[in-house]
Amino acid sequence: MLQRIQSIYLLFAGLVIAALFLFPLVHNVYVNSKPVTIMVTGIYQDVNGQHTHTGSFTALTVATALVALIPLAIMFMYKNRKQQIALCYGAMLVVIAYSYWVSQTVKNAIGDAYLNMGNYGIGIILLSLSLLLIVLAQKSIQRDEKLVKSADRLR
Repeated sequence: MLQRIQSIYLLFAGLVIAALFLFPLVHNVYVNSKPVTIMVTGIYQDVNGQHTHTGSFTALTVATALVALIPLAIMFMYKNRKQQIALCYGAMLVVIAYSYWVSQTVKNAIGDAYLNMGNYGIGIILLSLSLLLIVLAQKSIQRDEKLVKSADRLR
């Protein structure tokens, strides 16, 4: 059923990943003596006081949209809990691989610039939060499956 707690976890996981479009991954990093902000959509620089889009990450943008849809698709497979559990494990692997891709993209974009804790944006935290929400959803689905199996034994 859609009103279960795992549906809420999966909905929030999808929304958290979609929030990467709004929040920067890294901000105020000086590359070539200009402050740069990196988001999943591309690189933004301050040029003459204006926040200008100077580079884009098309593949990363498309992948972000697809990764955000995965938990939402899993949410609607509530009739087959075993498949939902397997897909949650797959979604965890996809989010981990996506996180690695994002980190490598940021690393390549900034080059030799130094990052400190003040440069990290909310986007970095959102990936970990989405992974946690998927794990919580998977645990809740397993709990439901265990409850259904115990009720079947009583019949």
